[in-house]
Amino acid sequence: MSTDPSTSPALGLARAGEEPPSDEAPKADPAPAPSPSPWASLRPLVLRLHFYAGVFVAPFLLIAAVTGFLYAGAFQAERLVYAHEMTVAKVGDTKLPISEQVTAARKAHPEGTVSAVRPSPEDDATTRVLLAGVKGIDPDHTLAVFVDPYTGKVRGALEQYGSTGALPLRTWIDEFHRDLHLGDTGRLYSEFAASWLWVIAGGGLVLWFSRRRALRKVRGTSGRRRTLGLHGTVGVWAAAGFVFLSATGLTWSTYAGANIDTLRTSLGQATPSVSSAAGGDHAGHGAAASSGDAEHGVGLDKVLAAARSEGLTDPVEIVPPADAESAYVVKQVQRSWPEKQDSVAVDPATGEVTDVLRFADYPLLAKLTRWGIDLHTGILFGLVNQIALMALALSLVLLIVWGYRMWWQRGRGSSFGRPIPRGAWQQVPPQILVPCVAATAVLGYFVPLLGIPLAGFLVADVVLGEIAHRRRRGAAEAAVK
Repeated sequence: MSTDPSTSPALGLARAGEEPPSDEAPKADPAPAPSPSPWASLRPLVLRLHFYAGVFVAPFLLIAAVTGFLYAGAFQAERLVYAHEMTVAKVGDTKLPISEQVTAARKAHPEGTVSAVRPSPEDDATTRVLLAGVKGIDPDHTLAVFVDPYTGKVRGALEQYGSTGALPLRTWIDEFHRDLHLGDTGRLYSEFAASWLWVIAGGGLVLWFSRRRALRKVRGTSGRRRTLGLHGTVGVWAAAGFVFLSATGLTWSTYAGANIDTLRTSLGQATPSVSSAAGGDHAGHGAAASSGDAEHGVGLDKVLAAARSEGLTDPVEIVPPADAESAYVVKQVQRSWPEKQDSVAVDPATGEVTDVLRFADYPLLAKLTRWGIDLHTGILFGLVNQIALMALALSLVLLIVWGYRMWWQRGRGSSFGRPIPRGAWQQVPPQILVPCVAATAVLGYFVPLLGIPLAGFLVADVVLGEIAHRRRRGAAEAAVK
């Protein structure tokens, strides 16, 4: 046994403040638990939002998907249903002057006033003479009189709506998709669906890619895991399309659309329009007529010739002067690629072009809005565009069905499973939570049918959580007594 005082247990403890040695090997201090990554704290919150938004918004999305599927197919159906009115019986050698075609239309339908004329854009297509103020026709619609451009024979008349020239079948489906035939109140449903579609798609995309690769497989799986695999795989492929449909759908919605228009205007990106004021000392000379016909001043044929001289090729629409101080407006109405949206104003007294507006000169956001809306409605790329929209609509229907099925399977196939646990937001670090809340508040202001329901979800969640907490506390106190 050593007698060196430096090795004395008591002295060593007094000098170094160490614990006395033991026969066991000293244990290393446990390593501190790694702090959770920002995503680890955010994932439960995203999962809960995706779940609740999917459960409550899905019925509205289902309606939008089904009606959108029908609308995408309505273009081809319209060509079949109204083939008699839209096409000529026999292609002739020479088309009659536009003025004669309008005269033929007015003889058959003298009611109302001529609001526009769409000359036959193709060899086998009829000319449309659009009449406003016709009894029995919706004030926002027109009566389209279809005239054979070779013979002047009227082949029929149908109610028409919108700049794309939708006829009754497509108009009915369009209004069903847009507002369920409930007017302005019904439009809230479609804006609500569009406001949340990108949130649900984005959340699902993030959740899918955050899962381990092995858990994303569909092949060789069954039950809830297989449903989740199908739901996630189709959702990933369709997510970009859903975000696009959501963004473009909001551009002409009631509240978000108004905010977008205000923002575009403040940035100098509003859609321009050609000046319809008649120019020079001739303004008002022969511009107005009381007959309700389109023939003012120099007449339709010279006006169309003036527009052609400025390069406005078919299809075009001629709008008569609104009053004695206005000019004719001739505008291209091709909404398929490449877009033809040039327009000119023509003085009715002289036949001279007083203003020209080229689509190439539109501000960038105005062009993007035009392209986005036309792609959303299935016009921009024709049949291919419409098939893609139908595929997106069908995929959304499948995703909704699989989503509810997963919820059912979570309850082991006998009932819907329990919701995702509450309190996920409490696990998010303040440096992440505060910016997220601020961004959500700003976004909710500009997209109110996202912000208001989200606030409602949060309030309901807090209230339900407090009720559950008090019940548990009451049950615990009763058990103690």
